[in-house]
Amino acid sequence: MNIGGAREFDFGTVKFTQAFHSSGFVTDDKQIIYLGMPTGILFTAEGKTIYHAGDTGLFSDMKLIGERHSIDVAFLPIGDSFTMGPEDAAVAAEWLGAKLVVPIHYNTFPPIAQDPERFVSLLPPGVGRALKPGESIEL
Repeated sequence: MNIGGAREFDFGTVKFTQAFHSSGFVTDDKQIIYLGMPTGILFTAEGKTIYHAGDTGLFSDMKLIGERHSIDVAFLPIGDSFTMGPEDAAVAAEWLGAKLVVPIHYNTFPPIAQDPERFVSLLPPGVGRALKPGESIEL
């Protein structure tokens, strides 16, 4: 599979979307190895569609993703510095039109420290939900 491609599996349909982020590995001798294009993923199963944007910045084709897919849950990075921050993620949430938006990729180390509840406050009431470690959601 590759970006733009979709495939049906026994468990549901998977489609890769573009994402904008670097992708590489630094070896012990400081060589940088390019690891290919980053992706997001649209996963559809049991009548529900989940969009995981991956590590990405805001990009205008998120509007197209939202227009072409009825998204039940979107997982969007809010860490800033290496991905989009809360304000851009709020724009992405609007463009995607997801019924529920969950912030990801934040607070794992100091440069991406964010307040997930502040991000939730940027969204329409009831759209955002910050999960605590170990917490889950049911659709």
